[in-house]
This record gives sequence, structure tokens and C-alpha cells, in this order.
Amino acid sequence: MRRRLIQSTLAVVLVVIAVFGVSLVIVETRTISESARERVESEAVRLASIVDSRLIVEDKVTAEILSNQVTEDRYAVIRIPGKPPIEVGAKPDGDVISGSAPGEEGETVTVQEPRSSVTREVGRTLLIIGLVALLAVVAAVLLAIRQANRLASPLTDLAETAERLGSGDPRPRHRRYGVPELDRVADVLDRSAERIARMLTAERRLAADASHQLRTPLTALSMRLEEITLTDDLETVKEEATIALAQVERLTDVVERLLTNSRDPRTGSAVTFDLDEVIKQQLAEWRPAYRSAGRAIVTSGKRELRAVGTPGAVAQVLAALIENSLMHGGGTVALRTRVTGNQVVVEVTDEGPGVPADLGSRIFERAISGHNSTGIGLAVARDLAEADGGRLEMLQASPAVFGLFLSRTPPQKSPDDESRRTVR
Repeated sequence: MRRRLIQSTLAVVLVVIAVFGVSLVIVETRTISESARERVESEAVRLASIVDSRLIVEDKVTAEILSNQVTEDRYAVIRIPGKPPIEVGAKPDGDVISGSAPGEEGETVTVQEPRSSVTREVGRTLLIIGLVALLAVVAAVLLAIRQANRLASPLTDLAETAERLGSGDPRPRHRRYGVPELDRVADVLDRSAERIARMLTAERRLAADASHQLRTPLTALSMRLEEITLTDDLETVKEEATIALAQVERLTDVVERLLTNSRDPRTGSAVTFDLDEVIKQQLAEWRPAYRSAGRAIVTSGKRELRAVGTPGAVAQVLAALIENSLMHGGGTVALRTRVTGNQVVVEVTDEGPGVPADLGSRIFERAISGHNSTGIGLAVARDLAEADGGRLEMLQASPAVFGLFLSRTPPQKSPDDESRRTVR
């Protein structure tokens, strides 16, 4: 990742330098050339005025007189009507920049300058531009390295945190990096770590309770069974068997109590969440399957509802209901949301024949199904709903309407609402 960030930043800088640098070189070259031409033409005008002033007073115009008026790197030719041309300076070789100016006495002054002077000036300008571009590239690389380290190091740290969670170390690290997106990921990992820690604590507590509470009944039951194997007296066998059955019932009660108590820690993961987001997620996941089956899935009802529960568990419950409608229902499946009292209700209905009459209220029992399925889905869905303090019910058999009831979080009132109610 560091290399990609550095390469991308460097590529952007090089493109910018190439675009603006080439444009700047073209503009500067043209400006320098125009400036040199203007200098030569200005020099020609100046020499023409000098020649005019001497011709007016009928003074001689010679190369010796004008030699001090022309710089060493320039060459001038003065053409006076009726006289041979007067040359001042050494005639340059190669490409030249030339400028001419007419005089008031009919003479013409031509000044030439080697183009090499322009080339040298352009070279100095290119050197300056190249140095500035090099500094820009160096600065961009340093900035890219700093930015890459700032982003890559936290990602590496977050990967280590996730690996720790996967290896069974659920301690939150509470590290933040000053980047909102990365801090949000860190918050999610810390909350996940806390939830995993609570779940592990609950599981360990359940194991410890089970070990402690089951040891005595199992020991007693083992002793009674040994007594039965050691005696041939029928009355003794009956008596011991009766006592063993009573111990089995006691053991069953202990197991049921342990299983019931083990659900309590799960409610600790319940949070306030946006119900619309969960429904939207389920619609997005199931629409392709419904589209392939030539059916539709829609949503309606009250919006912007917030409920209390575990978003993942609520999503599983809705997924079980939607899948059940896909497999056993028909027509369009509708998810409706409404409010009743202090509860939020999500109804899932379709246009199929509904639940067979022989199933009735047994639809939520395990291994109960009318269409050769496992019959586990609805039972697990009801357990998940009840574990979060909600409930799952069949509100109507034909067409089938299932309702998921969750505790509702009332919407927060803004100060403006309070002020308006106070004014009234």
C-alpha cells in the first residue's frame, strides 16, 4: 500500500509538471525570443536617430564613429543613399535575430544579434524550471511517504487487532489514529471485542455453572444405577429406578434452567439501531433471488424507526421470514413497518396460499414443516427474537402474515420542537 500511494502521488505530480512545465517552457521561449527581437529593433531605431542627427549637420558617418554605439555581440549595417554601406561590428555566423529602422534622411539601419544569446537565456530559464520541478518531485515524494505511513501503519495495526480477535483475545485496544474513517473502524473493532468478551464470559460462566450444578445429580444418578446393577431384588430395582427417574427429572430441570439463563448475556449485545437500514440491507440481498423467480419484494409503512436489539439477529429473523416466503409463498412479498404502543412491528406477508391448517401454532416448533424442509428456520428465528427481548408471531395464516415485535426507541426531540410546543 505504501508503494502504491507513493507511486500514485508521484504520477500525479509528474503529470502536473509535464502539463504546466511544457506550457511554461513554450511561453518563456516565445517571450525571450520576442524580447530579443524588440531589443534589436530598439537598437536599430536608436542608431538611426544618431545617423540622422549627424547627417543633418552634414557630419561624416563612419564605422569608427559608430563603433562605440554598438555592443560587442551585435552587428549593424547603415545604408545611406549614394554611399557604400557602413558596417559596424563583426558579422555573426549562423542564425541571427535582425531588426531594421528607416531614418529621416533616407538611410536604413539594420542591426543583427546571434540567436545563440537567446538560446543561452532559454537554457537558463529551462534550468530554473527543471530545478523547481525537481524540488516539487522531491517534496511530493516526501509528502507521499508521510501520508503513506500515516495510512498504512494504522491499517497494519487494525489488521493485528482483527487477528487478535480471531485468535481469541477480545481485549479492546482503544487506539485512535486521527483519521475519521480509520477511527470508525477502530470503534467497530473495539465494540466487537467488548461483545465477544461478554459472550466468552457468559459461555465460561455457563460452563462453570453446568460443571458445578450437574456434578452432584450425575454422581447420585450413577450411584443409583450401580445399585440397580448389583441387586436381583425386583422391589429394590423398582425403588432405585423410581429414585433414578426423579434424579433424571431434577437433572432435566437443571439443564433447562442453565439454557434459559444462558440467554440473558445475549441481551447485553442489544443496541439501538436504525430499522430502515436492516430492511434495506435485506431487500438488497434478496431481490436477485426474487427476480430470478419472477417475483417481487417491496417495503412500505412507517419510516425512520429506531428499535432496540441486535442488528445481526434482527437481520437473521427477517432473512428467515423472507426465505420462507420465497420457498413456500407466492406473488409479491411485502415488508410493512408500523408502531403499536412502545413497540415496532415488522410484518412480512406474501400472496401465497398461507400456512396449512394442520400446522397452526406448531409452525414455530422444530422439525415441523409442511414442505419437506428441516423446519428449523422459524424456530431459530423465534429464539433469536426472544433473546433480544422481542417476539415473533404468526398474525394471520392465509395469506401468511408474520410479525416481528421489537422495543421501540422514541425519536429525539429537537430544541426547536420544544420551543414551539412551549409557545403554544
